[in-house]
Amino acid sequence: MSKDENKTSSDIPESKPELRAPSQAWQPITPSGVAAFAGATVGRLLIVQLIVAALAAWCVLWFLAANWFPIVRGAIAQLPDEGIIQNQQLSTPHTSTTPLAESRLLTLVVDADGVGTPSVATDLRVEFHRRNIAFCSLFGCLNFDYPKDSTVQFNRPELQSRWGAWQTMILWITGIGVVVWLFLSWFALATAYCLFVRIFAFFKDRQVSLLGSWKLCAAALLPAALMAGGSILLYGLGIIDLLQFLLLFNFHIVVGWVYVLLSLLRLPRASDARPITRNPFDSEKPAGPSNPFSS
Repeated sequence: MSKDENKTSSDIPESKPELRAPSQAWQPITPSGVAAFAGATVGRLLIVQLIVAALAAWCVLWFLAANWFPIVRGAIAQLPDEGIIQNQQLSTPHTSTTPLAESRLLTLVVDADGVGTPSVATDLRVEFHRRNIAFCSLFGCLNFDYPKDSTVQFNRPELQSRWGAWQTMILWITGIGVVVWLFLSWFALATAYCLFVRIFAFFKDRQVSLLGSWKLCAAALLPAALMAGGSILLYGLGIIDLLQFLLLFNFHIVVGWVYVLLSLLRLPRASDARPITRNPFDSEKPAGPSNPFSS
């Protein structure tokens, strides 16, 4: 009998299960793409977060520059040369309640005498009254008294110069504020979610560490931020109305939860990564050189 025939199936070494290399994380759009961030470096996650935060901030800045800032400039141009807010009271020779400037999104009105403003089809109406300022929408009005011990110029020459000097700075502050807010919220939410995700992954037989759970949660929040930014863009373009915008914007919270769950299920199974251990009571012959005198 030849040596090859002498070998039994127990002489053939068992092969360990081959693990697939994790796909490289580069996009947080699909659940599989989000799941890949569980094994990515924190630096790569921060880079992708910065890109998404910049896109969301751009949507906000575009909305302000394209829809609100022109209305503010137009309203300032309609103000008289005199006017001031002092001792929590507005003093102005402007008596007309015709809107200073208006659009479907924003309207600015002066009603110092309290005669009432005409009905205007707009999503947000800002009314300057004698002793307070009112922000009105389809949900009603919020009134705020003018600041105490503060003097604010309410006339065209002064406000035009101030607005011209500050509008760029307002955009910069708003953009940086959006980015900082997103990073803080992502960090807080990922920290709050990661322990539950780690426990759930254990029961679902998924291979992920606590840090990997945190990175997965942080990446799962990025599609939600893109949805929020997209809703602002659609609203500014007039594709959706105010109610649709509010529904879509608030729905981005649910999107984050959905991505956390779906991305978790895209992780590799922990059982696939366990090495096969041999039975110590197996009668298999130890591997070694064959007997040259065997028949």
